[in-house]
Amino acid sequence: MKKERVLSGMQSSGKLHLGNLVGALSNWVALQEKYDCFYFVADWHALTTGYAHPEEIRGSTNDLLVNFIAAGLDPERSTIFIQSMVPQHAELHLLLSMITPLGWLERVPTYKEKQENLEERDLAMYGFLGYPVLQTADIVIYKARHVPVGIDQMPHLELSREIARRFNHLYRKNIFPDPEGLLTQFPKVTGLDGRKMSKSYDNAIYLSDAAEVVEHKILRTMKTDPARMRRTDKGDPEQSPVYQLHKVYSSPEELAEVAEGCRTAGIGCIDCKKMLIKNVLRALQPVWEKRNDLISNPDRLYEIARLGSEKAAAVAEATMEEVRHAMGLR
Repeated sequence: MKKERVLSGMQSSGKLHLGNLVGALSNWVALQEKYDCFYFVADWHALTTGYAHPEEIRGSTNDLLVNFIAAGLDPERSTIFIQSMVPQHAELHLLLSMITPLGWLERVPTYKEKQENLEERDLAMYGFLGYPVLQTADIVIYKARHVPVGIDQMPHLELSREIARRFNHLYRKNIFPDPEGLLTQFPKVTGLDGRKMSKSYDNAIYLSDAAEVVEHKILRTMKTDPARMRRTDKGDPEQSPVYQLHKVYSSPEELAEVAEGCRTAGIGCIDCKKMLIKNVLRALQPVWEKRNDLISNPDRLYEIARLGSEKAAAVAEATMEEVRHAMGLR
């Protein structure tokens, strides 16, 4: 049976961290078993907020591609490509922008939110406002049936569905299927300071960090339950960022051990952190080995990007032929 298609991408706007690995990449890897997967590095999307520093986006694009493969995405089972190497995305973005009402874009939940959070950047640009149209083009150009999203991202996907429906209605062609959200419970990965792990908060453990850096961040920087001022103080493990990361990387037996040790002061915070360090390093070891292999073999990395982008472009061009015909542009 023909597999249904899944499409997802990540902005090349910085280094990937444990939150990205656990929350998205691990899920992408699992989806390879059941779906025809298309995964891409969204370097054009990164320009919507990072247009003033394109050199950083280039480096981030390479690093993102390395991490895709190192995390377990298989070029033999998934189409892995770079957005800017498939120019049909830009063409469809342009055409869809002609039919997308301005009010739809201004109502996008993150439009004003990002402007407020990134006050130091001038985001009064069409590219930033039109981000959802490019996102729609990314999805519908491959006629993707499913898009892996968290529940908070559903409004964005619904806008893509509305744009696709409007196109089909205006041109009386059923070219684009309704993309459906593949709802995933993304585990929340706690950062070093107790907030959600994010490069914006500078509280992340990155996949590119060396083992000694990871150990130092957890041992010397990561916060614990503030109630445990002394070794003999009893605490609440749920108040400890260290315990939250244990939930991701430690076994049920270890989790129970550190929870009981925290409540009874049976173990100190240093002991708790050392157990976590051991488990995080063990989980990252195969990722680091694959990363090092790819970094030392840039020709192989380029070949993966080239072949994946050529395959994606062939699929995208077939869709664009339908779009041009529907709009009388052939």
